[in-house]
Amino acid sequence: MKIFIEIPSWLGDAVMTTPAIENIVSTYPNAKLVIFGSFVSTRLFLYHPNLDKIIVDDSKKQGFRYLNLYRLAKSVGEVDLALSFRKNFTSKYLLFFISSPQKYIYRRYTKEELHQVIRYNDFINLSLNVDTTPASLKIYKPYKQIKKSKPLLGINAGATYGSAKRWYPTEFAKVAIALSTQYDIILFGGKSEKTLVDEIEQLLIKYNITNYQNLVGKTSVEELIEHISTLDLFITNDSGPMHIAGAFGIKTVAIFGPTKHTETHQWSNKNEIIVRKEIKCSPCMKRVCPLKHHECMKLIEARDVLEAL
Repeated sequence: MKIFIEIPSWLGDAVMTTPAIENIVSTYPNAKLVIFGSFVSTRLFLYHPNLDKIIVDDSKKQGFRYLNLYRLAKSVGEVDLALSFRKNFTSKYLLFFISSPQKYIYRRYTKEELHQVIRYNDFINLSLNVDTTPASLKIYKPYKQIKKSKPLLGINAGATYGSAKRWYPTEFAKVAIALSTQYDIILFGGKSEKTLVDEIEQLLIKYNITNYQNLVGKTSVEELIEHISTLDLFITNDSGPMHIAGAFGIKTVAIFGPTKHTETHQWSNKNEIIVRKEIKCSPCMKRVCPLKHHECMKLIEARDVLEAL
Protein backbone atom coordinates (compact mmCIF):
# COMPACT_ATOMS: atom_id res chain seq x y z
CA MET A 1 0.00 0.00 0.00
CA LYS A 2 1.33 3.44 -0.95
CA ILE A 3 0.45 6.38 1.32
CA PHE A 4 1.08 10.06 0.61
CA ILE A 5 1.55 12.21 3.73
CA GLU A 6 1.96 15.98 3.78
CA ILE A 7 3.62 16.99 7.05
CA PRO A 8 3.71 20.45 8.70
CA SER A 9 6.41 22.89 7.60
CA TRP A 10 7.55 23.72 11.14
CA LEU A 11 10.05 21.26 12.60
CA GLY A 12 8.34 20.98 16.00
CA ASP A 13 4.89 20.38 14.49
CA ALA A 14 6.35 17.75 12.18
CA VAL A 15 7.85 15.93 15.19
CA MET A 16 4.44 16.00 16.87
CA THR A 17 2.88 14.14 13.92
CA THR A 18 5.17 11.13 14.45
CA PRO A 19 2.95 9.21 16.90
CA ALA A 20 0.05 9.51 14.43
CA ILE A 21 2.27 8.42 11.54
CA GLU A 22 3.45 5.41 13.56
CA ASN A 23 -0.23 4.55 14.07
CA ILE A 24 -0.80 4.78 10.30
CA VAL A 25 2.03 2.27 9.85
CA SER A 26 0.64 0.01 12.57
CA THR A 27 -2.70 0.06 10.71
CA TYR A 28 -1.02 -0.67 7.35
CA PRO A 29 2.23 -2.49 8.30
CA ASN A 30 3.43 -2.94 4.71
CA ALA A 31 2.76 0.65 3.73
CA LYS A 32 5.26 2.62 1.71
CA LEU A 33 5.26 6.29 2.70
CA VAL A 34 5.67 9.26 0.38
CA ILE A 35 6.55 12.17 2.68
CA PHE A 36 5.89 15.70 1.38
CA GLY A 37 6.85 18.91 3.15
CA SER A 38 9.50 21.56 3.75
CA PHE A 39 13.15 20.59 3.41
CA VAL A 40 13.66 20.96 7.17
CA SER A 41 10.67 18.92 8.33
CA THR A 42 11.15 16.09 5.82
CA ARG A 43 14.67 15.41 7.18
CA LEU A 44 12.99 13.85 10.23
CA PHE A 45 11.86 10.90 8.09
CA LEU A 46 15.09 10.10 6.23
CA TYR A 47 15.58 6.82 8.09
CA HIS A 48 11.97 5.75 8.55
CA PRO A 49 11.80 2.02 7.74
CA ASN A 50 8.60 2.46 5.68
CA LEU A 51 9.85 5.40 3.63
CA ASP A 52 9.37 5.13 -0.13
CA LYS A 53 10.47 8.63 -1.06
CA ILE A 54 10.63 12.23 0.13
CA ILE A 55 9.30 15.11 -1.97
CA VAL A 56 10.42 18.55 -0.85
CA ASP A 57 7.88 21.33 -1.30
CA ASP A 58 9.89 23.89 -3.26
CA SER A 59 6.82 25.39 -4.91
CA LYS A 60 7.59 28.90 -3.62
CA LYS A 61 11.08 29.11 -5.10
CA GLN A 62 10.37 30.34 -8.61
CA GLY A 63 7.51 30.73 -11.06
CA PHE A 64 3.80 30.40 -10.26
CA ARG A 65 3.35 28.52 -7.00
CA TYR A 66 0.10 26.77 -7.86
CA LEU A 67 1.44 25.50 -11.17
CA ASN A 68 4.44 24.19 -9.24
CA LEU A 69 2.16 22.48 -6.71
CA TYR A 70 0.19 20.89 -9.56
CA ARG A 71 3.42 19.49 -11.02
CA LEU A 72 4.53 18.20 -7.62
CA ALA A 73 1.16 16.51 -7.10
CA LYS A 74 1.42 14.80 -10.48
CA SER A 75 4.97 13.66 -9.70
CA VAL A 76 3.62 11.58 -6.82
CA GLY A 77 1.85 9.12 -9.10
CA GLU A 78 -1.02 6.95 -7.92
CA VAL A 79 -1.34 6.27 -4.20
CA ASP A 80 -3.87 4.31 -2.16
CA LEU A 81 -4.30 6.95 0.53
CA ALA A 82 -3.44 10.67 0.78
CA LEU A 83 -3.33 12.58 4.05
CA SER A 84 -2.35 16.13 4.92
CA PHE A 85 -1.50 17.25 8.44
CA ARG A 86 -2.01 20.84 7.28
CA LYS A 87 -5.32 22.66 6.83
CA ASN A 88 -4.62 25.61 4.54
CA PHE A 89 -5.83 26.26 1.02
CA THR A 90 -2.60 25.12 -0.63
CA SER A 91 -2.94 21.70 1.02
CA LYS A 92 -6.51 21.34 -0.27
CA TYR A 93 -5.28 22.38 -3.72
CA LEU A 94 -2.40 19.91 -3.59
CA LEU A 95 -4.58 16.98 -2.51
CA PHE A 96 -7.15 17.78 -5.21
CA PHE A 97 -4.56 16.83 -7.83
CA ILE A 98 -3.14 13.81 -5.99
CA SER A 99 -4.33 10.60 -7.65
CA SER A 100 -5.87 8.66 -4.75
CA PRO A 101 -9.27 7.09 -3.95
CA GLN A 102 -9.03 8.31 -0.33
CA LYS A 103 -8.02 11.84 0.65
CA TYR A 104 -8.14 13.45 4.10
CA ILE A 105 -7.11 16.93 5.29
CA TYR A 106 -6.40 17.75 8.93
CA ARG A 107 -8.86 19.76 10.94
CA ARG A 108 -9.58 20.44 14.60
CA TYR A 109 -12.50 18.34 15.77
CA THR A 110 -13.03 20.11 19.09
CA LYS A 111 -12.40 23.46 20.76
CA GLU A 112 -11.40 21.58 23.90
CA GLU A 113 -7.82 22.25 24.99
CA LEU A 114 -5.79 19.23 23.88
CA HIS A 115 -2.14 18.50 23.26
CA GLN A 116 -1.32 18.88 19.58
CA VAL A 117 -0.15 15.25 19.42
CA ILE A 118 -3.66 14.14 20.43
CA ARG A 119 -5.21 16.41 17.80
CA TYR A 120 -3.03 14.90 15.06
CA ASN A 121 -3.84 11.38 16.25
CA ASP A 122 -7.57 12.13 16.41
CA PHE A 123 -7.35 13.19 12.76
CA ILE A 124 -5.95 9.76 11.89
CA ASN A 125 -8.49 7.89 13.98
CA LEU A 126 -11.48 9.69 12.50
CA SER A 127 -10.17 9.62 8.93
CA LEU A 128 -9.22 5.93 8.89
CA ASN A 129 -11.96 4.77 11.27
CA VAL A 130 -9.46 3.27 13.71
CA ASP A 131 -9.03 3.50 17.46
CA THR A 132 -5.38 4.19 18.29
CA THR A 133 -3.67 6.10 21.06
CA PRO A 134 -0.53 8.17 20.48
CA ALA A 135 2.64 6.61 21.88
CA SER A 136 5.94 8.49 22.21
CA LEU A 137 7.41 10.79 19.59
CA LYS A 138 9.51 8.78 17.15
CA ILE A 139 12.54 9.79 15.09
CA TYR A 140 14.58 7.06 13.40
CA LYS A 141 18.33 7.57 13.02
CA PRO A 142 21.48 5.52 12.54
CA TYR A 143 23.03 4.28 15.77
CA LYS A 144 26.30 5.98 16.72
CA GLN A 145 28.30 5.40 19.87
CA ILE A 146 29.46 8.66 21.45
CA LYS A 147 32.34 8.94 23.91
CA LYS A 148 31.95 11.63 26.57
CA SER A 149 34.40 12.90 29.15
CA LYS A 150 31.54 14.66 30.99
CA PRO A 151 27.74 14.75 30.79
CA LEU A 152 26.53 17.05 28.00
CA LEU A 153 24.34 20.14 28.44
CA GLY A 154 22.63 21.59 25.37
CA ILE A 155 21.52 25.24 25.24
CA ASN A 156 18.98 26.32 22.63
CA ALA A 157 18.37 30.07 22.85
CA GLY A 158 16.49 30.42 19.57
CA ALA A 159 12.92 29.84 18.39
CA THR A 160 12.18 30.28 14.71
CA TYR A 161 8.55 31.29 15.22
CA GLY A 162 9.43 34.70 16.67
CA SER A 163 11.16 36.77 19.34
CA ALA A 164 8.28 36.44 21.83
CA LYS A 165 9.21 32.77 22.41
CA ARG A 166 12.86 33.53 23.18
CA TRP A 167 14.26 33.72 26.68
CA TYR A 168 17.20 36.06 27.16
CA PRO A 169 20.83 35.20 26.25
CA THR A 170 22.17 36.64 29.51
CA GLU A 171 19.93 34.29 31.50
CA PHE A 172 20.88 31.28 29.39
CA ALA A 173 24.52 32.20 29.95
CA LYS A 174 24.06 32.42 33.74
CA VAL A 175 22.59 28.92 33.76
CA ALA A 176 25.38 27.56 31.56
CA ILE A 177 28.06 29.15 33.77
CA ALA A 178 26.47 27.71 36.93
CA LEU A 179 26.36 24.22 35.41
CA SER A 180 29.72 24.30 33.60
CA THR A 181 31.56 22.37 36.32
CA GLN A 182 29.10 19.47 35.94
CA TYR A 183 28.59 19.49 32.18
CA ASP A 184 30.33 20.13 28.90
CA ILE A 185 28.18 22.58 26.94
CA ILE A 186 26.88 22.69 23.37
CA LEU A 187 25.29 25.89 22.05
CA PHE A 188 22.68 25.28 19.34
CA GLY A 189 20.98 27.62 16.90
CA GLY A 190 20.27 28.37 13.27
CA LYS A 191 22.18 30.92 11.18
CA SER A 192 19.58 33.61 11.95
CA GLU A 193 20.19 33.10 15.68
CA LYS A 194 23.94 33.73 15.57
CA THR A 195 23.72 37.09 17.36
CA LEU A 196 21.81 35.52 20.28
CA VAL A 197 24.26 32.65 20.65
CA ASP A 198 27.32 34.87 20.22
CA GLU A 199 26.09 36.91 23.20
CA ILE A 200 26.00 33.74 25.30
CA GLU A 201 29.46 32.75 24.08
CA GLN A 202 30.93 36.15 24.98
CA LEU A 203 29.67 35.77 28.55
CA LEU A 204 31.13 32.26 28.78
CA ILE A 205 34.48 33.64 27.62
CA LYS A 206 34.23 36.50 30.12
CA TYR A 207 33.84 33.99 32.96
CA ASN A 208 36.65 31.76 31.64
CA ILE A 209 34.35 28.90 30.62
CA THR A 210 36.15 26.89 27.97
CA ASN A 211 34.38 23.51 27.92
CA TYR A 212 31.78 24.44 25.30
CA GLN A 213 31.12 24.14 21.57
CA ASN A 214 29.29 26.79 19.56
CA LEU A 215 27.40 24.94 16.79
CA VAL A 216 25.17 27.83 15.70
CA GLY A 217 24.56 27.59 11.96
CA LYS A 218 26.90 24.60 11.65
CA THR A 219 24.53 21.64 11.79
CA SER A 220 22.19 20.04 9.30
CA VAL A 221 18.87 18.78 10.67
CA GLU A 222 20.31 15.24 10.73
CA GLU A 223 23.35 16.46 12.71
CA LEU A 224 21.10 18.44 15.05
CA ILE A 225 19.10 15.28 15.76
CA GLU A 226 22.30 13.32 16.39
CA HIS A 227 23.73 15.92 18.78
CA ILE A 228 20.50 16.37 20.73
CA SER A 229 20.04 12.61 21.10
CA THR A 230 23.38 12.41 22.98
CA LEU A 231 22.58 15.12 25.56
CA ASP A 232 22.16 14.52 29.27
CA LEU A 233 20.35 17.83 29.81
CA PHE A 234 18.72 20.29 27.42
CA ILE A 235 17.64 23.84 28.27
CA THR A 236 15.50 25.33 25.55
CA ASN A 237 12.71 27.61 24.46
CA ASP A 238 9.50 26.16 23.04
CA SER A 239 10.90 25.13 19.66
CA GLY A 240 11.55 22.37 17.16
CA PRO A 241 14.73 21.21 18.94
CA MET A 242 12.69 20.93 22.16
CA HIS A 243 10.45 18.35 20.48
CA ILE A 244 13.46 16.49 19.06
CA ALA A 245 14.79 16.17 22.62
CA GLY A 246 11.37 14.90 23.68
CA ALA A 247 11.56 12.14 21.08
CA PHE A 248 14.70 10.80 22.78
CA GLY A 249 13.49 11.26 26.36
CA ILE A 250 16.24 13.80 27.11
CA LYS A 251 16.00 15.56 30.46
CA THR A 252 14.73 18.96 29.40
CA VAL A 253 13.99 22.33 30.94
CA ALA A 254 11.43 23.87 28.58
CA ILE A 255 10.95 27.62 28.98
CA PHE A 256 7.49 28.83 27.98
CA GLY A 257 6.23 32.38 27.59
CA PRO A 258 3.57 33.32 25.01
CA THR A 259 2.61 29.80 23.89
CA LYS A 260 0.25 27.23 25.39
CA HIS A 261 2.41 24.75 27.28
CA THR A 262 -0.61 22.49 27.71
CA GLU A 263 -0.80 22.03 23.93
CA THR A 264 2.81 22.04 22.81
CA HIS A 265 5.04 20.86 25.67
CA GLN A 266 7.12 17.72 25.09
CA TRP A 267 4.80 14.79 24.56
CA SER A 268 5.24 11.79 26.84
CA ASN A 269 8.66 12.80 28.19
CA LYS A 270 8.84 12.01 31.90
CA ASN A 271 12.08 13.97 32.08
CA GLU A 272 10.57 17.31 31.10
CA ILE A 273 10.54 20.30 33.46
CA ILE A 274 8.41 23.27 32.41
CA VAL A 275 9.41 26.74 33.60
CA ARG A 276 6.95 29.57 33.07
CA LYS A 277 5.30 32.52 34.83
CA GLU A 278 1.54 32.84 35.27
CA ILE A 279 0.62 36.31 34.03
CA LYS A 280 -2.67 37.72 32.72
CA CYS A 281 -1.62 38.31 29.12
CA SER A 282 -0.04 34.91 28.56
CA PRO A 283 -0.46 32.86 26.46
CA CYS A 284 -1.02 35.43 23.72
CA MET A 285 0.32 33.19 20.90
CA LYS A 286 1.98 36.18 19.21
CA ARG A 287 5.33 36.15 17.39
CA VAL A 288 6.32 39.49 18.96
CA CYS A 289 5.05 40.79 22.31
CA PRO A 290 2.05 43.01 21.42
CA LEU A 291 2.33 44.92 24.73
CA LYS A 292 6.07 45.60 24.27
CA HIS A 293 7.00 44.50 27.82
CA HIS A 294 7.63 40.75 27.21
CA GLU A 295 7.07 40.00 30.90
CA CYS A 296 6.21 36.35 30.26
CA MET A 297 9.94 35.87 29.55
CA LYS A 298 11.52 38.79 31.43
CA LEU A 299 10.11 37.57 34.75
CA ILE A 300 11.86 34.20 34.34
CA GLU A 301 15.36 34.31 35.82
CA ALA A 302 18.29 31.93 35.71
CA ARG A 303 17.65 30.99 39.32
CA ASP A 304 14.17 29.76 38.37
CA VAL A 305 15.72 27.23 36.02
CA LEU A 306 18.43 26.23 38.48
CA GLU A 307 15.90 25.81 41.28
CA ALA A 308 13.67 23.73 39.00
CA LEU A 309 16.64 21.45 38.29
